[in-house]
Amino acid sequence: MEKRSILHMLDPMPNNSPFDVNMALDAGFDVLMPYSNVKLDSVYGLTQDAIFSRGPAGVKRTGMFIGGRDLGLAMDMLNACRQAMVPPFEISVFADPSGAFTTAAALVACVEKELKARHGMALKDCNALVFGGTGPVGIATGVIASLAGAKTALVDHLSIDTAEDVAKAYNRRFAATLAGACARSDAEKTELLKDADIIFCTAKAGIQVLSSAVLKETARLKVAGDVNAVPPLGIEGLKHNDLGEPLVHAANAPGAVGIGALAVGNVKYQLQHTMLKLMLETEQPLYLDFRAAFERAREIV
Repeated sequence: MEKRSILHMLDPMPNNSPFDVNMALDAGFDVLMPYSNVKLDSVYGLTQDAIFSRGPAGVKRTGMFIGGRDLGLAMDMLNACRQAMVPPFEISVFADPSGAFTTAAALVACVEKELKARHGMALKDCNALVFGGTGPVGIATGVIASLAGAKTALVDHLSIDTAEDVAKAYNRRFAATLAGACARSDAEKTELLKDADIIFCTAKAGIQVLSSAVLKETARLKVAGDVNAVPPLGIEGLKHNDLGEPLVHAANAPGAVGIGALAVGNVKYQLQHTMLKLMLETEQPLYLDFRAAFERAREIV
């Protein structure tokens, strides 16, 4: 009789994400075991407890999911899991803190597709701005775009020092080439947009980042994507379901198109489901982070 599948869900926060729990159950895991307030130095022992209790056949039906909000910590936890493996006692591990890796991968993949289809351009040909760039989704978006070749800046709404510090930290960690920028006013946003081909809007829900007044001043913009589904949306004039629709307020940027939050969310949902299913179906252990997520997102779009 085949053993039931188990997903151990490690989270450094006080609560595990109900979204991730629902997704894991719908992907086919039989048993979900959430762990909250998990410290990095506990991950090695928890992993070995998980791998040695089921035998070589059972470990193929066992996985580890890493949540939280800190991208760097999630990667450190994933690496701690990997170091704890003792082949053939080895399980798959998937890190997706705050859903940032799958959301960012979906956003960049959608923008990349529209960029090629509408303008015949690749990410490596473009300058990109990530508004809300110092939050989890913004950082992940910036890293993915930078590693794909885009000249990318993380934009903070308060502090250039914060933006530059975050950019430097993730450049060191992932060999990216992120820059930092700050935009406290419409005038500063307009100045930044002068050289921008791509906008990634990853700010907090319910905050309008780019108004019609700012958008009408841009002449170089090709594609803008927003992950905010709570009114007011991050980019004025963009609709939830837009996928390559003209940006109505960017009339001075011929061919500029937008991608709305629900269009991105549809790909993110499919992507997270796919990644969780991979853990159940694989014969060899997988270690899944934003890089694997972006590869799969490109296939989905």
